[in-house]
Amino acid sequence: MVKVRKAVIPAAGLGTRLLPSTKAMPKEMLPIIDKPTIQYIIEEAVESGIKDIIIVTGKGKKAIEDHFDTSMLLEETLKNKGKITILNEMQNISQLANIHYIRQGVPKGLGHAIWCARNFIGNEPFAVLLGDTLIKEKKPCLKEMIRLFEECNSSIIGVKRVNESDVSKYGIVDVKQGNGPLFNIHNLVEKPKIEDAPSDLAIFGRYVLTPKIFDLLAKQERGVGNEIQLTDALQTMLKYESVYAQIFEGESYDIGEKLGYLKTIIEFAIEREDLKEDLVQFMKNIVSKKT
Repeated sequence: MVKVRKAVIPAAGLGTRLLPSTKAMPKEMLPIIDKPTIQYIIEEAVESGIKDIIIVTGKGKKAIEDHFDTSMLLEETLKNKGKITILNEMQNISQLANIHYIRQGVPKGLGHAIWCARNFIGNEPFAVLLGDTLIKEKKPCLKEMIRLFEECNSSIIGVKRVNESDVSKYGIVDVKQGNGPLFNIHNLVEKPKIEDAPSDLAIFGRYVLTPKIFDLLAKQERGVGNEIQLTDALQTMLKYESVYAQIFEGESYDIGEKLGYLKTIIEFAIEREDLKEDLVQFMKNIVSKKT
């Protein structure tokens, strides 16, 4: 049985949908209350059994590296002030996983960002977690995908049903009925028009892929947005090996656009006992004033 031991987190995008806040701050570092988005994603990878992670960064992304590095001055200050709980939390951040970094010199798209990690991955299967997509289920979505991959030894894409009006925002898959939780993909389209979408099943930022994808990405021509699209390379992969979809039922959050980011903060805050009561009351007051 081939084990999935490594993950790639593409985090080189410019975050243009969230400007001007992302002019100097990586969108992956935008906080969900008191924790940056990318930390949630790395924690999901770790909970799924991943020990080695490579983050593909770009210009202006050094804050990501700083966050997962040791901060001796901060830790010494917290220790001297007796703030042991938060000190332990800060130390745990730098010990989450073996985290590596590589720069995507020119933003050529998601497919190219993943291709940049080829030497780190080598000739073995790997996971991909997009740096601006959070997924919440009872157990990590990626963990189940890895379990299924180790049974079928074929690439698996996490998908979720979306409203028809939203299909143009995502890569969309067309599937055949399968056995159990996996569906056989026979077509993928990147950000189709509503009338061209083969289904309402959208790719939602989680993949477990075979290393064959690197060969295909190396030859992949630019597609939608004049970028090298992972979805296009996966479409080509169908000629060589099976690719499956796993439909997940949990909540997904796109922090790469303004409304999605705001909804994520509110939903995460409402689940916290230290914030829930006051926040709900505050929102009720706001709604009553606006109606």
